[in-house]
Amino acid sequence: QVQLVESGGGLVQAGESLRLSCAASGSIDAIYAMGWYRQPPGKQRELVARITSGGSTEYAASVKGRFTISRNNAKNAVYLQMTSLKPEDTCVYYCYAWRNGRPYWGQGTQVTVSS
Repeated sequence: QVQLVESGGGLVQAGESLRLSCAASGSIDAIYAMGWYRQPPGKQRELVARITSGGSTEYAASVKGRFTISRNNAKNAVYLQMTSLKPEDTCVYYCYAWRNGRPYWGQGTQVTVSS
């Protein structure tokens, strides 16, 4: 099992920045990818960004150029630096880890962007 704990969500105004952090513990060996999803109200969970153990990254089109994902393998942590936040970025953000063919999820952290 992999346990994921997120932190860093909150309330900001449009144009401001936030940094989300996620720390992994438990069976952390062989974690291939870590990243972030978000779930808008009434919609399915969607990929925001992910990063592999080798450092390859992938971003949703809506956040490319504004968000940056990074990973500290030594600390088993992943980070999401969010800049130029927009009201439509308001969501619960979930950290995830992909290990041995299945995802593990954090409990989620709320990000609210006011206009």
